[in-house]
Amino acid sequence: MNTLYLICFVLGLVLSLISAFSGLGRLHFGHTHTGHLHSSHQSYLSALNGFTLPAFLCWFGGAGYLLHNYSPLMTSVVLLLAIVAGLLAAALLYAALFKFLLPRERVLSEEDTRMEGVLARVSDTIRSDDGTGEILFTQLDTRRSAAARSETGILIPRGTEVIVLRYVRGIAYVTPLEHHLS
Repeated sequence: MNTLYLICFVLGLVLSLISAFSGLGRLHFGHTHTGHLHSSHQSYLSALNGFTLPAFLCWFGGAGYLLHNYSPLMTSVVLLLAIVAGLLAAALLYAALFKFLLPRERVLSEEDTRMEGVLARVSDTIRSDDGTGEILFTQLDTRRSAAARSETGILIPRGTEVIVLRYVRGIAYVTPLEHHLS
């Protein structure tokens, strides 16, 4: 039994590391497709996935090995306790990752990241005649920055509120908000 527990532990540990660092947690098992986002923007991931199965194996193997070698319990009791330990670890991981973290994720639409019409503040002066500066703005509740040029070629000093008129190849073309309103 020691060999079985050690193989399960090592295999579970290696697969856990691989799935954590490579994204293999979104695997397909038979007809159960895991890791797909539905059009309602809600995440779904089966309890049997590339994260929870390796966690089960790792904890099953580790608990089984320790209990088998360092407790006076019978082999059948050790096996049962190892299964319970693996199931608890997999359930805790599932609850932490897929009940608390994934529901807060959503698929971004084009409108979510659209730059045209964004209000911003110049953080690095935009020099005249194709000079490039920088703007700061908030998008999706995150503070962001982007390279910026004046749409009309005028100097726009630091601290000026601007509006993005177009966004081309990573450069926001802006005009001062007061010019745009008048």
